[in-house]
Amino acid sequence: MPPISSSKPFLDVLSGHRQPIPPVWMMRQAGRYLPEYRELRTKAGSFLDLCFTPEYAAEVTLQPIRRFNFDAAIIFSDILVVPHALGRAVRFEIGEGPRLDPLDTPDKIAALATQADFAKLEPVYEALRRVRGELDPNIALIGFCGAPWTVATYMVAGQGTPDQAPARMMAYRHPDAFADIIDVLVENSIQYLLGQLKAGADALQIFDTWAGVLPPREFERWSIEPTRRIVAGVRAKMPGAKIIGFPRGAGALLPAYVEATGVDAVSIDWAAEPSLIRERVQSRVAVQGNLDPLALIAGGGALDRAIDDVLTNYAGGRLIFNLGHGILPETPIAHVEQMLKRVRAYKG
Repeated sequence: MPPISSSKPFLDVLSGHRQPIPPVWMMRQAGRYLPEYRELRTKAGSFLDLCFTPEYAAEVTLQPIRRFNFDAAIIFSDILVVPHALGRAVRFEIGEGPRLDPLDTPDKIAALATQADFAKLEPVYEALRRVRGELDPNIALIGFCGAPWTVATYMVAGQGTPDQAPARMMAYRHPDAFADIIDVLVENSIQYLLGQLKAGADALQIFDTWAGVLPPREFERWSIEPTRRIVAGVRAKMPGAKIIGFPRGAGALLPAYVEATGVDAVSIDWAAEPSLIRERVQSRVAVQGNLDPLALIAGGGALDRAIDDVLTNYAGGRLIFNLGHGILPETPIAHVEQMLKRVRAYKG
């Protein structure tokens, strides 16, 4: 389709219309690289208190928009709020990441609640409503959840591990029990995402951060199929819902993911092979990405070249400019400004 111009270029791309200047935002754009975030994080106390205090979560969501005027804001929350709503104890250890009580046996899995207490997630919805009320009409608002596979890896192990081996082993040894976790996460993620849309989100992203550790057969079962079910479940109630998938590290399995899930766009990491993406992914859906976060830290000529590579590879089609994963805490603010200036000067 030819380029069109409307009030939200980010949503235009998801709707099938290439933009001459790609819309841009960054995963984890509300975070530790910003001094205003660090100040509010200290005031809030715990990470979950920051997520579940609507005033704070809305403020953190808006901080990078005020500073950089990105084309999209993403609500400040975490992928583990769904296990929290399912009654699992979730805590965040400073410098070590999330900790949960592990579901490491079939008996423990059998005791997992099947229905989340969505009252526990009302603060997320209230934060969305607050952001929607303050956000410039030209800027889109993104809601999100973790993909069932990735969320399940933390629930089984009780924490992140280098290759999420505990969940992979559970899926091999006890596939029926592991499927029970996935089923619970699919159904409750559908309801959670619908709630975010009703609260004001314009689009959704499903983060499958650990998809890349799965071999093809397991990828189809535990990454593709649950995501397909979520997309179908959301659209059964809201047919026009715009959804981005991010199966990080999927590589050559991305075309199958796009074909099966029905997502409107797919986020790609910095290791994606450009010709594969252009010919077999971007020909079907929009792509989002895929600047290396380390190039953003490096700055200078290396950053300019990396930005130009992304634009050369993908800006001829539907592109949302983003990072290949989240921005890192040590990223200089000046380098983000350098990135935005270069992307927005693109003449495509």
